[in-house]
Amino acid sequence: MLWLFTRRALLLASLALPTLTAAEPFNLSARHVKAAHRPRRVIVQLDAADHRRINLPPAEWLKYIFTFPDEPGSQIDSIVFDIGLDNDMAVYPSKFLPPTHDRWIRAWQSHGFEWLSALIKECRKRNIEVIWNHRFSEVDLDPDANKEMTTLHPIKAAHPDWLIRCWWWQGLWNAAAPGLREFKVAQLRDLAENYDLDGIQIDFARHTPVLPPGHQWEQRDGVTELLRMTRKMLLDVENKRNKPILLGAKVPRTLEGCKIDGFDVAVWAKERLVDQLTLGSRSLDVDIEGFRKAVGPAIRLHPCYDDHHATDGYRFAPIEYLRGVAATWWKQGADAVTTFNFAVARPARAAEVKDALAPPTHQLAYHQIGDPKTMANLDRVYVVERRGGYPWAEGYFNRNDTAQLPELLSNAGKPSRFVLRIAEPAPKAQLRLILFNALPSDTFDVTLNGTILTSPNTDPTWKDPQINSPAPQPSSGGNGRYEINPAQKLLALTYTLDPATLRTGLNKVEIKIAHRGSYPINAQVQVEKIELATTYSRSTHDPH
Repeated sequence: MLWLFTRRALLLASLALPTLTAAEPFNLSARHVKAAHRPRRVIVQLDAADHRRINLPPAEWLKYIFTFPDEPGSQIDSIVFDIGLDNDMAVYPSKFLPPTHDRWIRAWQSHGFEWLSALIKECRKRNIEVIWNHRFSEVDLDPDANKEMTTLHPIKAAHPDWLIRCWWWQGLWNAAAPGLREFKVAQLRDLAENYDLDGIQIDFARHTPVLPPGHQWEQRDGVTELLRMTRKMLLDVENKRNKPILLGAKVPRTLEGCKIDGFDVAVWAKERLVDQLTLGSRSLDVDIEGFRKAVGPAIRLHPCYDDHHATDGYRFAPIEYLRGVAATWWKQGADAVTTFNFAVARPARAAEVKDALAPPTHQLAYHQIGDPKTMANLDRVYVVERRGGYPWAEGYFNRNDTAQLPELLSNAGKPSRFVLRIAEPAPKAQLRLILFNALPSDTFDVTLNGTILTSPNTDPTWKDPQINSPAPQPSSGGNGRYEINPAQKLLALTYTLDPATLRTGLNKVEIKIAHRGSYPINAQVQVEKIELATTYSRSTHDPH
């Protein structure tokens, strides 16, 4: 019955779908362009479904969800509601999709509380832009039990030709399948026609691949056609509503990654298919400058940082780290910064309602990272990105496979070279290297931008609960509680820097072994982390 319902609805909805044979650029109204270029500081991709189990009355639940946006000084201008807990079933009243099985949402609905309409209404009260995030290809979960479905999803069972066979046993959606594209666009039309949204984002990060592996670039027109159809549909709804409806897409962090996964962003820009691109999800090294050259000034670029599936080794990092990430993005020309999987309230309040805990840095970040001026003269930490920690993808997106660390050093004295990006020099700075399998008696030649660094502070007792060497790194996510291994043996080398050696933008670090004491044959020192801390004079902006 579920599939029969969906199939009839799809047939009716598909009658209104356009057939696009040309690839002429879309004409966008001045009003639409103005909405697309609305100033934004912090965009929050909010998975409100994560907080639905909290035992609060609807009014109190809404107040809790909007805790941080309601704080004086909050820089949150836009919320992207990412409520993808029940793939291709409606977590809202829908004429198109079958209703969700989620018992919390069904209980709310039985008492007259329709959460999507309520969330949109609360955004309107606060003049916060509201976007719907559509997870293009989610894994199939039973939302009631919060675990994998044990039977094949009925729509996937009925349409095996819409699927890619890959790491996910049920298969993921294939954007190259014309029937699937019609299904997706009809699904989004249902949302756009019935809810007062400012826009829709198609989230290609959840999950990849979205095109057949090994043929993504070859079949890239499948994704481009999906966006053409969606843009045409949204402009049609926009004209009927007399209100702009923006279209965005979440894509990999580099142009190389977009090519690997089959996202032709240059064509999207040429045809005016999207207004916004969310760049990356869990990555620090986002090629904002490269995207700007490829897509031009019209498309807004919003790099994203996920602090649940965080970049390896830096989950729930200090505020100085988050400042460093955001500062480099602003320096490269970001139009806003996006957060994902951040807390919605302070730890004490989250504990009161039995919600998932997160560090207080999230609250502070929402007051600082949305504007370079509010980070001026505040301490920062810049790091070299680490690989690993994300097994739920195939291709490029989210995996950070091209990150520079960890790196084994040559015992023959061959140097290893790294690039570290910073937003700007500061009055004081230190470079810290975290090494595994090194002895206090080992010595290293280290240079920064060609300047030899000397006289490091050596700490052989350094501990880092997010480094697991020699064991493999675990997958990202989990509860965020990391325990220190008392037997862990890391060596920290900290160099005090002359600020004149630093460069805005890319800085070159070179490390090689100068001398090693006694060590087992073939044992190599591994560079785990490279961190550069900049320190400013305390100012009135400093919260400490």
